[in-house]
Amino acid sequence: MLPDFTKRDFTLGGLTAALALGALLAGCATKPVVPLQAADEPPPAPRELRAAWVSTVANIDWPSRPNLNAAQQQAEAVAILDRAKALNLNAIVLQVRPSADAIYASKIEPWSEYLAGAQGKAPQPWYDPLKFWVAQAHARGIELHAWFNPYRARMDAARSQTAPNHITNTNPAVVKRYGKFLWMDPGEPAAAKQTMDVILDVVRRYDIDAVHIDDYFYPYPIDATPEVAGNAAALDGRGVKAQLEFPDDPAWQRYLAGGGRLDRASWRRDNVNRLIEAMYKGIHAEKSWVRFGISPFGIGRPDRRPPGIVGFSQYDQLYANAELWLEKGWVDYFTPQLYWPIGPRGQAYPTLLDYWIAQNPKGRHIWPGLFTSRIGAPSRDYQPDEIVQQVAVTRSRPLATGHMHFSMVALMQNRKGIADQLRNTSYTGPALVPASPWLGNERPGTPQVSAVRRAKSVDLKLKAGSANALYAIWSRYGSEWRFAVAPAVRVDWSIPDDAKLGAADAVVVSAVDRLGNEGQRVRVWPKP
Repeated sequence: MLPDFTKRDFTLGGLTAALALGALLAGCATKPVVPLQAADEPPPAPRELRAAWVSTVANIDWPSRPNLNAAQQQAEAVAILDRAKALNLNAIVLQVRPSADAIYASKIEPWSEYLAGAQGKAPQPWYDPLKFWVAQAHARGIELHAWFNPYRARMDAARSQTAPNHITNTNPAVVKRYGKFLWMDPGEPAAAKQTMDVILDVVRRYDIDAVHIDDYFYPYPIDATPEVAGNAAALDGRGVKAQLEFPDDPAWQRYLAGGGRLDRASWRRDNVNRLIEAMYKGIHAEKSWVRFGISPFGIGRPDRRPPGIVGFSQYDQLYANAELWLEKGWVDYFTPQLYWPIGPRGQAYPTLLDYWIAQNPKGRHIWPGLFTSRIGAPSRDYQPDEIVQQVAVTRSRPLATGHMHFSMVALMQNRKGIADQLRNTSYTGPALVPASPWLGNERPGTPQVSAVRRAKSVDLKLKAGSANALYAIWSRYGSEWRFAVAPAVRVDWSIPDDAKLGAADAVVVSAVDRLGNEGQRVRVWPKP
């Protein structure tokens, strides 16, 4: 039986589609469709975003180390995607721009050193990793979100020299040193243009499902910056007073000389706001179905926090006005990094989740980030049940329709059995990603599907659609409906007999487009 949470079919009633849907599922039938009778109508499709981040910076998740050859890199990628599919995840968030570099073939920025060991050096033998990841993810019915760091240029922990076409060499004036980092100055128009050019280049050339940016806007203050690869996940929420000012004085003085009247903190927030708005509009101008998501630090601005919530202020110290982005609808999904347990009051997971839900007047997707990699950590480690319970808490909020795990390595290593527990308790069946009706809500057409009875199965012949659309498939065994998701590149799909319940007595199929819209359901077995 489907678990209770799958019966929530989250929709945003009353929203008018802002953009026309760019592409519908190919291969729709033109013959009349026999309407389903009430007895043949399956339940709503399960809907929940289940994702994991795959970090390339410092080889956290993939590839496991630099200097692997192309075949080894590809084998590791396939293993990650196979594990994601086995766990019934439906999205991977792949870091494609760690530090103003690329894990794909780019004419704008150099190859990342985390691939071949030296910045500017392509994988050997040559291949395009992002193209490979997209194709392999879609072949499994998994979305691929391209994750960009918008401003980080380089870390002192980098092992190789910068390539000639790295921004530290092509435009050093817009890069500033801040502690152990080189940082693209958000106040410099050329830095913002570089980030926009990079993102839109990927949107144009790759069949990605979403653009994703993380929590690094202005850098974490030196005393609050974790020692581990600059990863904000190491912060405990208490926050520490900054001791070093970000060196953006040239851009600030130009702003004042031009008649600017904002105070410095407001000016910094405005620099970031303008880039966020431009990203949202620019991405959808290129491809209306590509979503835009942000994963900011999980504690809100100080003047709006719920009673008892304390800690680091991204509003004051990262100059990230995340509440404004939700208010303006400049995101399609919002993934606050809620990297604290359920219990402690100062950064309680349920309280923070409720806070962000309440900041969402446009009804965008709220998909919190979970710190799954804290399981087995040297200090302040989680037990697996903490993550399982956080999934349950999220599901208890109807307006939070998914979550992301940081990061995939914990699921690959099955730390303390967390992957097994999620598969056996939380992810017992597949789910569709929730639809985004503000980007388009036209339903796809009716799929062309034929069915034939075999000795031990009902076999479907599917007319393949676009590489990134899906078929939703229900099979009924007596009074029990079972749900499956098939990528539209699949031609053959088999529904096996059950050892106890026998053969499926009804099979129903519908098409799902790139925005998650479901088309009309068709009974394909028994044949109409």
